[in-house]
Amino acid sequence: MLFQTVGNELNPVILFFHAMGVTGESSMPVAKKLADKYYCVLPTSTVYCANQKYLGKSDEIQQIKRFLSDHGIKEIELVVASSIGADLAMAFLTDAKIPVKHIFFDGGQFAQIGKITRRIMVPFLYVAMKSLYWTNGKTLKKIMWCDDDNIKPYFIEAGKNLSYTNLRKQMDDSLEDKSFPKFSEELQKHIFFEFGSKEDHFKYRNAVMQAYK
Repeated sequence: MLFQTVGNELNPVILFFHAMGVTGESSMPVAKKLADKYYCVLPTSTVYCANQKYLGKSDEIQQIKRFLSDHGIKEIELVVASSIGADLAMAFLTDAKIPVKHIFFDGGQFAQIGKITRRIMVPFLYVAMKSLYWTNGKTLKKIMWCDDDNIKPYFIEAGKNLSYTNLRKQMDDSLEDKSFPKFSEELQKHIFFEFGSKEDHFKYRNAVMQAYK
């Protein structure tokens, strides 16, 4: 994995889990606005790191836990997880013993998809994500309903570093067909879900910004 941080280590910690097809730096515009009061940690999944081999969610979680431990982080104020990042975040939340006060699932992907279906999806996802690098972001509008020059660099960088093997392995152990894990009643009171669509994009964006505020 690749870890980026912004803010003072002495401040409360926000841990970001990024979406599919982008690097962890995609959360940097938000993190910079929070940096005065929080210490923001932005990991990039091994899937989108050059010359790194994706071993599975368990290994990703261990890398995050080691980073937190090496930096003396013993509590997390907020976990932010976007799209498929929510799948990894869920694994982290159910495995790690570190206390988490709040959770924000930004369009969290909790689809229960069978293994065969996931494997069929891999070549299509791979071509779609690599095309963003091959075309310097020109295919973004065809793939997503949001075509914003500000976010293209994160897609392009992810597409550049993506390997077919890493993506296949990620899809093999992500979005499994399994039940939603149980959380304590107290933590459930501090979990926020936000979802959006093409039709209500601006309402969704405003809701997300309000959540960060």
